[in-house]
Amino acid sequence: MSSSPPTIQIKIQSAYIAEQSDPAIFRYVFSYTVTLSHQGGVPAKLLRRHWIITDGENKVQEVKGEGVVGEQPHLKPGQQFEYTSGTMIATPVGTMRGSYHMVTDEGDVFDVLIPEFVLSMPRVLH
Repeated sequence: MSSSPPTIQIKIQSAYIAEQSDPAIFRYVFSYTVTLSHQGGVPAKLLRRHWIITDGENKVQEVKGEGVVGEQPHLKPGQQFEYTSGTMIATPVGTMRGSYHMVTDEGDVFDVLIPEFVLSMPRVLH
């Protein structure tokens, strides 16, 4: 049997990108920076991502794909990987959540849940 499973912590910061957005045509662009921190256990590699993006009218987009930003980072205990990506929705407020599908160096597969976070144009939410 394998040793202790990895503990992967996820931190996310989102930002509204005014210069790429155009509210007149319902185009709201956001960036998000994700930091994955390997807190312990065996090394692991991120294989795939799955995002669920929901706008303020409950319209859902699902995004699935290999790796993140063209990479499949391999994390050893104590290591971090940070990347920035973006999304576009039709409302000034929305949410994102999802998961990363990973595999340990011992061949065990597991999913890391990405907690829901808010996408919000400034001064829209109180």
